[in-house]
Amino acid sequence: MVNDPISDMLTRIRNASMAKHDTTRIPASRLKKAILQVLKSEGYLADIREEEVGPKKHPTLFVTLKYSDERDCAFQGLKRVSRPGRRVYVHH
Repeated sequence: MVNDPISDMLTRIRNASMAKHDTTRIPASRLKKAILQVLKSEGYLADIREEEVGPKKHPTLFVTLKYSDERDCAFQGLKRVSRPGRRVYVHH
């Protein structure tokens, strides 16, 4: 059981990029999919697709990472600022 699914998602992406993997798998949710769509529209991810995996058909998000020609990841670092234990709000 993961207490903070968003941090878990960011950690999976960060670990996959540091290991130079092309894709990573993340358990699906609507919130995670929305966050990944924003990252894709901003140019940090190459592709996102959702599939049902395993005998119980759990929905999984397959995230394709984006790299430059020198095999550098599209982002330099990922960090979650607002956490369950410390909420950070921004005024517009």
